[in-house]
Order: sequence, then C-alpha cells, then structure tokens
Amino acid sequence: MPEAPRRPLARHGRLPRRRGWGTLLGFVAAAVAVVLVSGTSVAAIAGAQLAAAPHTVELSKDDQNTAKTADITAMQGGANILLLGSDTRVGQFDSDEDVEGARNDVTILVHISQDHQQLTAVSFPRDLKVPIPACTNPETGTSYPAVDRELINESLGRGGISCAVDTVENLTGLTIPYAGLITFNGVIEMSNALGGVDVCVAKPIDDSYTGLHLAAGQHTLEGQDALAFLRSRHGVGDGSDLARISSQQVFLSALLRKVASDGTLSNPVTLYKLAGAALSNMTLSDGLAQTRTLVGLASTLRGMSTSDMLFVQYPVVDDPSDTAHVLVDEAAAHELNVVLQQDRKTSLSDSTTGRASEESPTAGSTPGTDTAPGEAPAGSGDTSGGAPSGAAPAGGTPTATPLPSNISGQSASEQTCSVGN
Repeated sequence: MPEAPRRPLARHGRLPRRRGWGTLLGFVAAAVAVVLVSGTSVAAIAGAQLAAAPHTVELSKDDQNTAKTADITAMQGGANILLLGSDTRVGQFDSDEDVEGARNDVTILVHISQDHQQLTAVSFPRDLKVPIPACTNPETGTSYPAVDRELINESLGRGGISCAVDTVENLTGLTIPYAGLITFNGVIEMSNALGGVDVCVAKPIDDSYTGLHLAAGQHTLEGQDALAFLRSRHGVGDGSDLARISSQQVFLSALLRKVASDGTLSNPVTLYKLAGAALSNMTLSDGLAQTRTLVGLASTLRGMSTSDMLFVQYPVVDDPSDTAHVLVDEAAAHELNVVLQQDRKTSLSDSTTGRASEESPTAGSTPGTDTAPGEAPAGSGDTSGGAPSGAAPAGGTPTATPLPSNISGQSASEQTCSVGN
C-alpha cells in the first residue's frame, strides 16, 4: 500500500489568558463521548449550556477555517477531535500544588468515521518522544524552535492547545479542526451525574499516591474515587503510563455502556447534568464551541453500537537510551495512521487489552451490554461485528481491517477488569 501523503506542519495558534486548568489524568474523551452518544437532545441541552461556557481557544489559522466552514456530517475523513488533560492543579477541588509549565499528561485523538459507523479514540502515552513543531507560548510570548524528539506532554506548555494539535497532526497526518481540554472537576461531576460507574477489578489495587484502595471484584465509582481510578498509575499493571491507559479504558468502556443502555439517554435531568458537568469544566476550540457542531456530532453517532467504539493506544517501543520513555513503533503507527487517514473500518486483534486489563470472567453474561444480533458477545475480542476477518458481512457492510497485533485496546462493548499490582 503506498504511503499516504503527510500534511505540512501547521502554524501555531493563539490562546487567550486562562485561569488554571485542572488535571484529568484519565480519558478526557469521556466528556465529549457522552455528548456524542446521547443524540440530538443532549446536544441541544449542551448548546444552551454553551452560551455560558467561559473558555474558548483559537487553533492554527488553517484549522480554524476548516472548522468554521466544514459540514461535520459530511467532513472528508470524518471528524477529528483532540482532547487534552493538563497537569496544572491550580483552582481545582483539593489541591494547592502547581506544575511549572503545564503539560498535556493526557492526549487523546477521537476519530469519527465519515459513514458514522465507528469511533476510534487513540491515546498517546505522555512519555512518548515525538517531533514537535515550532510553537510560541501564548501567555509568555516565548518562541520555541521545532525539535526532532521531545516528550509529547511538553507540547501544551510550549504553545498551548494549538501546539498540541499541531504536534498530533504532524505525527498522524490527519487534520484536526476541533480540540478541547477538561478539568479534574469535570470527571467528578460527570461520574456523580451518572450515579457512579461500575468497574471490575481482577486483582486488588493499592495506590498510596492517589489514595485508591480497591479489593478484587465489582465497584461502583463516583466522585473522587472515580478520579483516583483514572489517575492511578502506581496501583495498576506494571506501574507504567501504558498500564494506566489500559486501566482507563476499562472505566471508559463501562461508562459508555452505562450511558448507552440504562435509560440515561431518555432522562432529561441526567442529560442536563451530564452536559453541564462536561461543558462547565472544558475549554473548547472555537470551532467546536458552536451549537451546530455539537448537534452535528451527536447526530453522526446516534445509534452507533458500543462494539464500534474502539479505544486504542498509539503503538510504541521502549527507548533504548532511556527506559523511562518510549518511541513510536514506526511500522505499526504507519498502519494505524493510514487507516485513519483513509477512514477505513478497523478491528482489534484478540488478547490485546493492554498491560493493566484483562477480560472479565463474566464477559457476555452481564445485562446491559450492547450486542446486536449477529455480533460476538462482549469481551470475545471480536470487534468486527461477528464476521471473521476477511469475510464479507451480511448486507454488504465493508469488512473491518484488522489493526496490527501489537496495537492494544478494546471496544466499549468488551467487559474487562483492571489488574492491580
């Protein structure tokens, strides 16, 4: 397959002065995902909330023009949204600490296919070294030259949200016209609005850093417990950021299953709370901060099966010169980039749930899973809609392209458990 052409580096943008961003050391896509899967009703509620939202950010000039003129329901290659979590704690619920030069400790690219049949959320490890383009810090005016290899979580501090967008565009070859950042308080308020999220723990989690102590078994997490679960790194798997990503996917899969299956979408009070919790704790790019955009996003995903919502980790290899950092797995990353650029339906290989998660022993038997007729049971590892790889599904639906076996992740329909250490 010929290599898809790459976009030139985008220019840095401007970010107005902000009050302290909170940290969400978890999957910041959860906030927007709720809006996306909830249909037009919640998008309309979100639009009303948006009028009072205090934070917007401009992206690079080219991306602004794309966002303001594109019809999101017909966008070439679907919709691409970058979601970020910063490590600055100023102004948050329980912390006086600050980190000099805010970093994007969470960087997630959400790709919605053009046919609105699949969502792919790609997590980029914070310890990943990548090229970062030339950026200017929007608050200090300091200019930073382009670098060939720097930690991806330095991009926010170098040039704000726009610099992080430019970095991921450069890495993936995708155009990203939409971006958002969420705070600590956002995940707390959203989990509270849902009445908690049910997660499975296969091996006890004991993390003194976040204060999270969970026995093996099922737990309903909300508030600060939900936040601690998403933040926990030392308590899961091998204690790495890669382990934390897979544990976060356990929580977020459970969250999406709950939103999609237990009447949440038909409860206007809950929808209003969710929309308010998300938007009041987010900074949105000005292209995303439009009612028509949010309604369009919701409309594109109405009725999408959770088996077609994929969480994947961007493929990496250990940095031979520094064991604390990782580098891009060039071959696997190229395959992932190309299928996203070409907007092809994809599936994950079996047994690729990540370093800190495993299939639940009750997979396929828990009520509330989103398994359509003809699909494999949740947790089976088959996210291609029940058809074997390479087979033509009934009705002429395009066959999913299997991602390389070293790309870990899961679909939202798969019931998995976090594994403590």
